[in-house]
Amino acid sequence: MTDSQDSVITPPQDATTSGPRQELVVGETRYTLLGTAHVSAESAADVRALIRSGEFDAVAIELCDSRHHSLTNPDALGEQDLFQIFRQGKAGMVAASLALGAFQQRVAEQSGIEPGAEMRAALEESRDADLPLLLIDRDVGITLKRIYHNVPWWQRFSLFSGLLGSVLSRQQVSAEEIERLKEGDVLESTFSEFAAESASLYEPLITERDRYMVLRLAEDAAPGRYRRVLVVIGAGHMKGMAEQLEQPLPEAPRVEREALEATPPPSKVWKALPWAITALVLTGFAIGFSRNTELGWQLVAEWFLINGVLSGAATLAALAHPLTVAATFVAAPLTSLNPTIGAGFVAAGVELWLRKPKVRDFSTLRHDVTELKGWWRNRVSRTLLVFLTATLGSAAGTWIAGFRIAGKLFGG
Repeated sequence: MTDSQDSVITPPQDATTSGPRQELVVGETRYTLLGTAHVSAESAADVRALIRSGEFDAVAIELCDSRHHSLTNPDALGEQDLFQIFRQGKAGMVAASLALGAFQQRVAEQSGIEPGAEMRAALEESRDADLPLLLIDRDVGITLKRIYHNVPWWQRFSLFSGLLGSVLSRQQVSAEEIERLKEGDVLESTFSEFAAESASLYEPLITERDRYMVLRLAEDAAPGRYRRVLVVIGAGHMKGMAEQLEQPLPEAPRVEREALEATPPPSKVWKALPWAITALVLTGFAIGFSRNTELGWQLVAEWFLINGVLSGAATLAALAHPLTVAATFVAAPLTSLNPTIGAGFVAAGVELWLRKPKVRDFSTLRHDVTELKGWWRNRVSRTLLVFLTATLGSAAGTWIAGFRIAGKLFGG
């Protein structure tokens, strides 16, 4: 996109649309950026009116493949293999997505308007008009991962525990939060209080997505491919995307786009840490036995007891099946010495075997997770809680028991 471009701002009070609109002409293609509010019946009406006008021959929307699938198939989670979710390490991401979905559902119930109604309108109208539909946003999972890797490690726990805690604990969504949804999507509004004060969070959440969506336009709706393209985005992305479109873009946008999809690999230190802990604990046992057999067995007993009790108690807090609690108590001390498998994986596997989710659990999942107690009532969300609590309990047990062993060996 290196051709000269003309930019025309359409003010919010324009008779055609209730929200802001900006048009940029690149070569023979006119891109119309429509800024929408994600909690607004007017925005949905704007989208329908513009597509029905017949002026456009393609529609691009601020959705990724996974969000598009969730929007068109609300029961998508029920089609997934829960055991594979745990095996692939996606339990935390699924729990976060459910928490965001619960927030979205509460907004819908309080405001009477389903967030994302304008995206649903774009889907329906483009299908009825037989227009190409372009999904230009980055996958929400990649965005969450890049946020996680971009913020300093000491902020990660507070950031995501604050996210989950605030979403899960409040039954009422404040007027301020609903107002924030009018400028961005659920993800943006949830992180907005953090992003305003953190450049490391703002970058992957907003700036990178602005750039990513423009790069997708450069690939999927390159100048000359379509005559007029309607781009439906949250109003909060308009300024950034317009600025990006007004600049020359690389000749190979795919290369830069794929770079924005990459997630940094874990540092060598973090990858080596579990193995180092295992080696230190086993060395501690060896030192204990070399001094005297009684000390050695005492260290082993404390390791098993601390790990087992904390992990088992954590799953008990998630209302796991008694046999799951017992299995976690036995498995946690062993999995803590084997970095290739975690206590959470074992706990979730046993819980799934004992309490396999039923069709009813999947069908009521979206509604159940809007209430705190619903996370324990529904077998799907409860299994996720069992996985997360067992993992946290085992991690706590490893550090506490490790320090206990070090204290007994070297504390004099």
